[in-house]
Amino acid sequence: MPDKKTAALILEDGTTFHGFSFGASTSVSGEVVFNTSMMGYPESLTDPSYSGQILVLTFPLIGNYGVPGDQMQDGLLRFFESDRIHIKALVVSDYSFEYSHWNAVKSLAQWLKENDIPGIFGVDTRQITKIIREKGVMLGKVAVEGTPVPERFEDPNKENLVAKVSCREVTTYGNGKRRIVLVDCGCKYNIIRSLLVRDATVIRVPWDYDFTTIDYDGVMLSNGPGDPQMCGATIANIKKAMKIGKPIFGICLGNQLLSIAAGASTFKLKYGHRSHNQPALMVGTDKAVITSQNHGFAVDTAKLDEGWEPYFINLNDGTSEGIRHRSAPFFSVQFHPEATSGPVDTSFLFDYFIQNIDDACKAQKK
Repeated sequence: MPDKKTAALILEDGTTFHGFSFGASTSVSGEVVFNTSMMGYPESLTDPSYSGQILVLTFPLIGNYGVPGDQMQDGLLRFFESDRIHIKALVVSDYSFEYSHWNAVKSLAQWLKENDIPGIFGVDTRQITKIIREKGVMLGKVAVEGTPVPERFEDPNKENLVAKVSCREVTTYGNGKRRIVLVDCGCKYNIIRSLLVRDATVIRVPWDYDFTTIDYDGVMLSNGPGDPQMCGATIANIKKAMKIGKPIFGICLGNQLLSIAAGASTFKLKYGHRSHNQPALMVGTDKAVITSQNHGFAVDTAKLDEGWEPYFINLNDGTSEGIRHRSAPFFSVQFHPEATSGPVDTSFLFDYFIQNIDDACKAQKK
């Protein structure tokens, strides 16, 4: 074992798991969450929705296929979901120091060290997950031998994480016939890719940018981290966009922001939805879809304004998985239709969004 430094995961309730360090030699604090996927750690670590969080992977062996290179495609890193790692620390059961994959250029440990992210292995990640599922999401610290440990348990949800991960300036991708404004609240690259392949020009704007001043055909509200109530500026712009009436599609945090703009409220989930096999039912039908999810807050649809209705519900716990307007071209979902973790049951929602745009453009020309 190349790195013999010890490390520990210390939970807010005092439970401590002892293991070994395989990333950067630094100690951090954050919110401890779990992910049940079997693979996809390069994508998960670069997902802005994990900002401020200590990520626990339940799959037992991690690192065996290394980390891909930084090839670009359409102005985006081809094999990642953003331009950097967003987690505070990584916790795994068994780390593979040897990796093998045609596309790998470095080990996971090397990648973590380059980005000053600590990793710990040799701990019972399934027991950690069980504690979170019974007691709820809690704060934690990763303490690496020989480094100063933060005195406090830091709660990332008390800061505006969206402002931290959003882009700083307007950027345009592609040259398609449909002009789509993407409100970047912590956007995953695959949302952009999913729009580009559908003949769109994507205009990516910061989270608090007044996009209603732009000439556009539709609005995409991206995913992102943290408490949606922190995004007052975005919510105000969404309300303005709803008055304009052009199609709107929200994903994950975007669903929560559209819901708030439509009169609903949000609340913190006990342990969040952070898995790749969440079943969701399309309301009013017998159609169930398998979804990929990553969020800690949910929507209470009880106070939705007139004209709105639930779109999907979670078949595990009955929480809202999306809303839609009965007459206007506005809808959103809590899950990730852009995900390609296996099932792609909900990619049709992008086609639905594009059809809304085309229909609106035709109606405007008449």
